[in-house]
Amino acid sequence: MSRGLRKFVLTAHITFAVSWLGTVAGFLAFAIVGLTNQDDQIVRSAYLAMDLITRFVILPLSFAPLLTGPILSLGTPWGLFRHYWIIAKLIITALSTIILLIHLQPIYYLSSAALEGTLSNADRGLQIQMVVASAAALIALLVANFLAVYKPKGMTPYGWRKQYIERIQSPE
Repeated sequence: MSRGLRKFVLTAHITFAVSWLGTVAGFLAFAIVGLTNQDDQIVRSAYLAMDLITRFVILPLSFAPLLTGPILSLGTPWGLFRHYWIIAKLIITALSTIILLIHLQPIYYLSSAALEGTLSNADRGLQIQMVVASAAALIALLVANFLAVYKPKGMTPYGWRKQYIERIQSPE
C-alpha cells in the first residue's frame, strides 16, 4: 500500500471509529434522559432521536471500521493476525456491531411507542436495557481506542513465524 493510500485509510479508520464512539455517547445521553426524565414530551423526543441516530449514524459507522481496519492492518507492517491487540480490536468491533444489530428491534419498539404515545411502566426494562447496553458499548469502544493508541506487546504464534521468516529472508 502506498504511503498516501495508507494515510487516507488510517484517517478514514480513525474518523469512523471516533465518530462511532461519539455517537454512542450521544445515544447514552438520550437513553439516560428517556429513563430518568418526567416530562413526556422530552422522553418521547429522546426515544425518537435514539432511533434516528442509530439507523442513520451509529449503524453505518459500526460497519466502517470493520472494512477500514483490516485494510489498514494488511497494508502496514502490523498485519492482521500478527498482534493480539489487533485481533482484540477486530473482535470488539465485530461483537459491538452484532450487539447493535440485536438491539435495533428494542430501539425501534421504544421509538414507535414514543411516537404513538404508548410508553408505559411495562417498557421500563427496555429503557434500562438501552442505558446499560449503550454504556457497555461506550466502554468497549474506549477499550478498542486504548488498544489502538497503546498497542500492547504480544505477538501471536503466526506473528512470530512471519517475523522469523522475514528475518532469515532479508539480506543483511
